[in-house]
Amino acid sequence: MRDEITLRLSLGTAGDGQAVTEIHWDGDGCAISMASASILSEMAPGMSPVSLRHTIDHFRELMRSRGKLEADEELLQDAAALAGVAKYPAG
Repeated sequence: MRDEITLRLSLGTAGDGQAVTEIHWDGDGCAISMASASILSEMAPGMSPVSLRHTIDHFRELMRSRGKLEADEELLQDAAALAGVAKYPAG
């Protein structure tokens, strides 16, 4: 089974740019992918689309590193707690 998550964002104006006002997700997959989406949905409101993309990209890179990269705890916040699972990839 392959994990598949769909994110839906609502954007609004914040200061001099756009910011995520709401995020909703739907998907199927392992517990880690579902937990990741849940944590992301709590972090995203208030972030710019560029910052959100950067956060997602860092998390993906971390998960694909098989434990070779360190989590940026400031960037990932609660999602940094999932860094250890990268050492034990499924499949």
